[in-house]
Amino acid sequence: MSLFIIRTGSAQMDVPVIHRFLSNESYWARGIGLEMVENSVKHSFCIGAFIDDRQVAFGRVITDYTTFGWLADFFVLPPHRGKGISKAMLSVLQEQPWTKRLRRLMLNTMDAHGLYRQYGFEQPENTSTLMEVYRPQVHLEVVMPGHGSGPQSHKSME
Repeated sequence: MSLFIIRTGSAQMDVPVIHRFLSNESYWARGIGLEMVENSVKHSFCIGAFIDDRQVAFGRVITDYTTFGWLADFFVLPPHRGKGISKAMLSVLQEQPWTKRLRRLMLNTMDAHGLYRQYGFEQPENTSTLMEVYRPQVHLEVVMPGHGSGPQSHKSME
């Protein structure tokens, strides 16, 4: 069994490896562009597993580090699955001081409910309080430079 190392921080991640998996193999982000992956990594708490300095797993938390976090894009490359890598990543994530104070930590999954239940995740008790804007193909739309890339000022017409 190969020894793996868990690293955190966006600067530690291998964005081309992450992009290749998300764009070509994931069911949730197939076709996603490199720039969108770069931005999502840059603006998230990232965690990854590495074997011989090569990234073999990834996940990120979209968070304010105070009250809320959303787990996204968690994966282990197929040849490395079943070796405890995802469990190690989730354990390291839960050991972060800021995750202990989050009021809510959420995720979506189609196939890993059993894994996440081992780390305290459950189906929401009252789904009638949850709402969403769902645009599953938005990552395939072409975004013009300067549109939607950061804070902007808006005038009210009241």
